[in-house]
Amino acid sequence: QSVFLVAGQRLIQGRIVGGYVPAPHSIRYIVSIQSPSGQHFCGGSLVHRYWVLTAAHCNIGSEQMTIVAGDHSLNIYEGTEQYSKPQRLIPHPQYDKSTNDADIMLIKLKVPVILNRYVSVVALPRQGASLPEGRACWVSGWGHTSTGGGQLPSTLHTAKLPVISSLRCNGSESFNGNITKNMMCAGYSSGGKDACKGDSGGPLVCQGFVHGVVSWGNLCAKANFPGVYTAVSRFRRWIDRTIFGSY
Repeated sequence: QSVFLVAGQRLIQGRIVGGYVPAPHSIRYIVSIQSPSGQHFCGGSLVHRYWVLTAAHCNIGSEQMTIVAGDHSLNIYEGTEQYSKPQRLIPHPQYDKSTNDADIMLIKLKVPVILNRYVSVVALPRQGASLPEGRACWVSGWGHTSTGGGQLPSTLHTAKLPVISSLRCNGSESFNGNITKNMMCAGYSSGGKDACKGDSGGPLVCQGFVHGVVSWGNLCAKANFPGVYTAVSRFRRWIDRTIFGSY
């Protein structure tokens, strides 16, 4: 539990910086991953009625996690929420905690979600699909819009970000070689908009496909340090094998 608290303190105070509140239930594939006390600590995306895609660093053990779909304001019960416990957590076998490489995990739900006006699945990119620099994407997540702010209803936020080439992201001014081929970057070189800690595991969606999973970064919305995402298109085969090999 204390380990979760350490990770939790790191993750919980997250927020989408420079974003806005989307129309309720317009982003139907996003889920909130919560601790036993109901504290949101990571996001995820529904890719199948039984499966959630998130970051491997969100793994605090299936006993400690509840998946909530169909939510908009975390602190308000809207009647649209669906709660599910994980049956299995499958972090990528190549996940490396020290470099954040292959920071991707699938969660198999005990009970499938019901797809409706509030809950849907997001499309996966094909294996090897790449995005041009400047392509517009949207990152979404929950969290306090100001750290240490009052207990306001935590509503979903989203921000529009352009893709940044790995070449530029890996430059000496920026992440200096720490971006692997399994990662992608998105954000503004001037800073100002970004995903933050509690948005970990959440979706970066480009043209309707979940191309990124919020993974890491230097500081939220800092100039020259865009957000770093797991590149989902590098893992499409693994995702398909995992999902369809489990039936």
